[in-house]
Amino acid sequence: MSAAFDTAFAAIPTVTVGGLPIAVLDRAATAGWMIRAARERQRGRRPLYLTSANGEVLARVAAEPELAALVRDADQIVADGQPLVVASRLKCRTPLPERVATTDLFHDVARRAEETGTSFYLFGATAEENARAVANVRRAYPRLVIAGHCHGFLAGAELEAKIAEIDALAPDILWLAMGVPHEQRFVARHADRLRHVGMIKTSGGLFNFLSGTNRRAPEWMQRASLEWAYRIWLEPRRLFWRYAVTNPKAIYLMARRSA
Repeated sequence: MSAAFDTAFAAIPTVTVGGLPIAVLDRAATAGWMIRAARERQRGRRPLYLTSANGEVLARVAAEPELAALVRDADQIVADGQPLVVASRLKCRTPLPERVATTDLFHDVARRAEETGTSFYLFGATAEENARAVANVRRAYPRLVIAGHCHGFLAGAELEAKIAEIDALAPDILWLAMGVPHEQRFVARHADRLRHVGMIKTSGGLFNFLSGTNRRAPEWMQRASLEWAYRIWLEPRRLFWRYAVTNPKAIYLMARRSA
C-alpha cells in the first residue's frame, strides 16, 4: 500500500457516539472505500478489519471489557443503527450522514465488486443458510467473483484447515457472519493467519437476510429508528429481553458519551 493511500485511510474522520469512534461515511463512500482498500491492501500484512456498531453493541461494549477491546481494535467502525445517526445530529460536532447497515452495504459493495473484479468469501451461519445466501447472491450478481464460502460451525483441525484454505484463496473481502462477539473474537485469534485477505467485514446476521429467512423492517420503521421493534415482533422470545436490557443503556450512552 502506498504512503499516500495510508494517509488517506488514516484521514477518514470519526466522531464519538456512545463512547465509540464512528466513521463519518455514508453507504456509498463506505462501499467505495471498502473496494479500494481491500484491493490495494498490500498482501502479507494483517487484513483490514471493519466492524459495525448499533445500540446493542454500544451497551455491551460499555459492560464487557473483552468486547470493548475487540471492537476498538477495528480499523474502522461504521454506524449500523439509525439511533446512532440521530444521536450524532444532536450531540456531535459532525453528524453522521446516514446509517450504514450491513444488510444494505453488502449490495452496495457487490455491485461495485462486479465492475472491479473484487472477490468475496462468505463465512458464517449454518450450512443451509450459507448455501442459500450464496445461491441468492450468485443469482443477483452473476459477475461477482465468489472465491469460496463455508458455514461458521467449525472447530479444531477443521477450522485450522479452513483458515489456511481461505488464506490460499486470497479473497479481497471476507464477509464474516458469526454474531457478536464471536466474529470479533475470530478476527483477534485468526486475522494474523489471513495475510492474503484484503479486508474482513464483520456481518452479524447478514446471511440470514441474504438467504431470505429474515425480512427487513419497512423503510419508515428504519428511518424512525424502530427496526429493533420490528425484529422483536418477528422473534419476541429471543429478542425481547435483549432489547429491554440494552436499549435503555444505549440511549444513556448516546446522550452522555457522544461528541
